[in-house]
Amino acid sequence: MAVGVLVLGLKYWAYYLTGSVALFSDALESIVNVVTAVAALIAVWLAAKPADAALPYGYHKAEYFSAVLEGVMILVAALLILREAYEGIMAPRTLDAPWQGLAVNAVAGGINAIWCTVLLRAGRRHKSPALVADGQHLLTDVLSSAGVIVGVSLAALTGLHILDPILAVLVALNIVWSGWTLVRQSVGGLMDVAVPTQDLNAIREVIAANADGAIEAHDVRTRQAGKMTFIDFHLVVPGTMPVQEAHSICDRIEQQLRARIEPVQITIHVEPEDKAKHHGIVVV
Repeated sequence: MAVGVLVLGLKYWAYYLTGSVALFSDALESIVNVVTAVAALIAVWLAAKPADAALPYGYHKAEYFSAVLEGVMILVAALLILREAYEGIMAPRTLDAPWQGLAVNAVAGGINAIWCTVLLRAGRRHKSPALVADGQHLLTDVLSSAGVIVGVSLAALTGLHILDPILAVLVALNIVWSGWTLVRQSVGGLMDVAVPTQDLNAIREVIAANADGAIEAHDVRTRQAGKMTFIDFHLVVPGTMPVQEAHSICDRIEQQLRARIEPVQITIHVEPEDKAKHHGIVVV
């Protein structure tokens, strides 16, 4: 949040020095950065709460709501930028002190570049959709800032001031794409999307390698909720196997799955051989 406020101040100062529509659009996107940083903070705090009676599966999905909000805010910012760009195209403005403004904007872009790297690394390390979304948004902001610096420089050098609002339009389209990507990814999380195919295959391998004594496993299902992975499946055992022995097989499988995936919640339904339904992909 502190970085967002600092960058916002620098970018607004750059706009104040130049009167550039493109730099104004860059500053406007930084307002979104501050708002979404607040949303990400609240979402990460909620997601870290332990499960309770009201939400027995935990609060992990709170982070997806933050990412959806961030995507929506980006789209709103893009509409505001397009409005400013339209006015600039209709009446191109002469740039005041363009080089001083671009220097300030470059400093702000450099700060964002460093911070988006920090956020992306932390988000991937902690499997946090909110932090990853914030980092991806900042990365888009860095690319937009780089484009703005190039475009405004061309406008100042050539005297073609209409390049400034045209560049703002390109910035708006770029962040629209970023916003749409964030919303699409977050909706997938809210819809209980399965883990990637590579991870699902690894889960099946772990089950197969540690199910000695069982006959097969089937209906292996997964879903992702923030950093938490949920796995459930049916384990078929001989009908004469004692409950204690079947339970030991389940414990062994769970232990190896937890060593491979963390954090994870596992549910295993044990079936006697004569009652097995054999649905889905069978793991032998």
